[in-house]
Amino acid sequence: MNRFNGHHVVVTGAAAGIGLAATLRFADEGANVLAIDRDPQALHAALGETSRAVTPAAVNVTDEAAIGAAMATLPNVDVLFNCAGVVVGGTLLETSMEDWDRSFLVNATGSFLMAKAVLPAMLERGGGAIVNMASIVSSEKGLPNRFAYGASKAAVIGMTKSIAADYVSQGIRCNAICPGTVDTPSLHQRLRDTGDFDAAMKAFVARQPMGRLATADEIAALVLYLASDAATFMTGQAVAIDGGISI
Repeated sequence: MNRFNGHHVVVTGAAAGIGLAATLRFADEGANVLAIDRDPQALHAALGETSRAVTPAAVNVTDEAAIGAAMATLPNVDVLFNCAGVVVGGTLLETSMEDWDRSFLVNATGSFLMAKAVLPAMLERGGGAIVNMASIVSSEKGLPNRFAYGASKAAVIGMTKSIAADYVSQGIRCNAICPGTVDTPSLHQRLRDTGDFDAAMKAFVARQPMGRLATADEIAALVLYLASDAATFMTGQAVAIDGGISI
C-alpha cells in the first residue's frame, strides 16, 4: 500500500531512531523524502546506498537561513515530521540556563522554524499535514529529572494546538505524538553516560507498565497514520503512545 505515492515529505532528526524509521517508512510507501539532520556523516551512514527516494540534507533546525535554503529546493511539501530533539536531564535546581535554552531551542524553536518554512506553500496548495514530536513527559505527565525537557515538550504541544486552531479551515492538520521511552541510539548513549548502562536500562523498563520499551518502528507507524488520509479528521491532538505510563 503506497499511501504517500508522489508526496513530498520532510523529516527532521532523520539520521537515527524514530526519524530514521519514519524516513524509511515514508519512502517505502511512495514518498519523496527530504531527510534532514545536523550530522551529515551520521545521515549518510544511516541511509547508505538506499534505492528509496530519499534526499539527505545536512541542516541544523535552529538555523532559519539553512532551513529556508533547504526548503527552496522542494517543489512543495505535503508532510512535515518534526522529529529532531534533545533530552536534557535534571530537576529545576539542577537545570542551568544553558540546559534550558538548549532544550527550548532544539525541541520548540526548531519545530517552530520548520513549520514556519513549510506552511506558506501548504496554504497556497490548500492542504498539508504537520506531525510534531512531543513526549508523554510534557503537559501530559511529569516524570523525575526532566524539568527543561518536559517544559519544552509541553511547548511543542501548545504550538501544535495553536497551528491546528489557526489553520483548520485552510486544509492544514497539525498533531503531536507523545511517546513513552523508546529504544533508540540516543537513549543508549544516555544510559551509557550514567556509568551503569544495565542498571539505567532496568530503571527505564521498570517504569513502563508493559515491561518493555517502544521500538522506533512502533512510533513511526503512528507518524505515518497521522500524516495519512486515514487521519483527515484529526487535528490539534496530542496522541499518547506510551506503553501505559499515562494510565
